[in-house]
Amino acid sequence: MLICIPVTNDEGLASPVCAHFGSAPLFMLVDSETRACRALANRNAHHAHGMCQPLAALAGEPVEAVVVGGIGAGALGRLEAGGIRVFQAGEATVEGTVAALNAGRLRRITLDQTCGHQAGGRPGCSHD
Repeated sequence: MLICIPVTNDEGLASPVCAHFGSAPLFMLVDSETRACRALANRNAHHAHGMCQPLAALAGEPVEAVVVGGIGAGALGRLEAGGIRVFQAGEATVEGTVAALNAGRLRRITLDQTCGHQAGGRPGCSHD
């Protein structure tokens, strides 16, 4: 399965996971079985609040899942409408994140867990 993990810089599997999907400078695309990975620039990193276009940012890549620290409701809805499952990250690196996903330890993000869902953002939103 091809997964997308927002990262702050390209260090391959050692890349640090970025706190928020929409403002990540890069996405690490990883084959969850082989762990082959490559970085993709986030072409939509500079957008107005609520205007994230995640499918355009992924540039047509056949991503099946995204693992994020935080994500807005609009981006979550757009990804899910595109058939992409979104999971909550809990590891500091891409390698740890892939291992956690493969082990079934990551939970799907729901609307009530998105950043900005409640006034002032959700408690503990990873990029607040």
